Amino acid sequence: MPARYLKSRSNTSANGTSPQVDVSSIVKGVIDDVRQSGDAAVRKYSEKFDKWSPASFKLSQADIDAAIAACSQQTIDDIKEAQKNVHAFAQAQRESLKDFEYEIQPGVFLGQKNLPINSVGAYIPGGRYPLLASAHMTILTAKVAGVPHVVGCTPPIAGKIPHGTIAAMHLAGADEIYLLGGVQAIAAMAVGTETMRKVDFIAGPGNAFVAEGKRQLFGEVGIDLFAGPTEILIVTDDTADPFTVATDILSQAEHGPDSPAVIITTSESVGRKAIEIIYELLKHLSTADVAGVSWERFGEVIVVDTMQEAWKLADEYASEHVQIFTKRPRDALDNMTTYGALFLGEKTCVSYGDKVIGTNHVLPTKKAARYTGGLWVGKYLRTVTYQEVESDKTSGELGRLCGRAARAENFEGHARSGDLRAQKYLDDQYDWIKLYHEENPKA
Repeated sequence: MPARYLKSRSNTSANGTSPQVDVSSIVKGVIDDVRQSGDAAVRKYSEKFDKWSPASFKLSQADIDAAIAACSQQTIDDIKEAQKNVHAFAQAQRESLKDFEYEIQPGVFLGQKNLPINSVGAYIPGGRYPLLASAHMTILTAKVAGVPHVVGCTPPIAGKIPHGTIAAMHLAGADEIYLLGGVQAIAAMAVGTETMRKVDFIAGPGNAFVAEGKRQLFGEVGIDLFAGPTEILIVTDDTADPFTVATDILSQAEHGPDSPAVIITTSESVGRKAIEIIYELLKHLSTADVAGVSWERFGEVIVVDTMQEAWKLADEYASEHVQIFTKRPRDALDNMTTYGALFLGEKTCVSYGDKVIGTNHVLPTKKAARYTGGLWVGKYLRTVTYQEVESDKTSGELGRLCGRAARAENFEGHARSGDLRAQKYLDDQYDWIKLYHEENPKA
């Protein structure tokens, strides 16, 4: 029997903006202006979009100390606890990446090194909420990777300083912190200004304008990934608690009015009950103005007959966050291949991943999980190789092979590099070398 929809999404595109807004053109204009006018353009757009124009966007140590002092001790303790978990997982990832050298044949050494990027810009969003956890995910992970210089940017929220975010950025190890948001922050980090030096890589989530800024600047700088609205998908069987399913769906729907929230279930009763509870919970949820819109526009509940159909359909969604509420949650590890992150069992939830558990919450959306994972230590590393030939005989033999291989492709210059080694180390004779020395006897 085909999948049955107990709730379908409306005919709305999840792009995060009104269809009348030409995001690409707006973003290009800001980037071009920052490239041309530097700090003056950054200030102009900060005033326009955030109503924020301080004497300096860069926070001094006194500013940072004041922000930390404005936080409760409990907030600081919680930041440190969450960052301890993120650090531990990121450190385990780093230790899994080994430099090595391999003697592929006698006297020929091939090696690999993992070198950190030299400078990174971390964008910590904050337009709707102060997203402290994004500081852990972007800045702290970069520092564990060994990045020597990390610049952090975060916007003011309604004209106010987000003290908790600044505290999290500092405790994560940011070398510079700027109270600056939007495309103007992305552009300033990517192209540099009179007061902000250009970075090599930009990481962090953001709204449609930030995402488009990263897209347009990719190539000039590296980026972590192309990110869209937050997504959640929950796979259930008849053992799932509908109240937990409903609660967790809304936990992600509140990210924005364009966040897909999907339930795939083998139990029609679980699906119907979850829908009923979602509407009841929305009556008393403080973020219902956002979560309710997201659920109405992008919420789906789909019933399938078997778990194999559920796994297959879940892979087709390639969702950012996938929660598994089934009798055997770890079956998903063997049956699913396409997701940003899995959350196994009722004791686990996406909110843990978002805030405190230690895995990274910057994850692929819009089906990008088909070809990439999320942000991790390895994103901040450049895997480079080196090679050395110590053996005369082997160098000469490689020279012969290179000459033949290159001439098969009509690359005579490549071939001659090989010929030269074959002549030097195996005493092979080549007309082009002989001709050169005849014409240049003093060479």
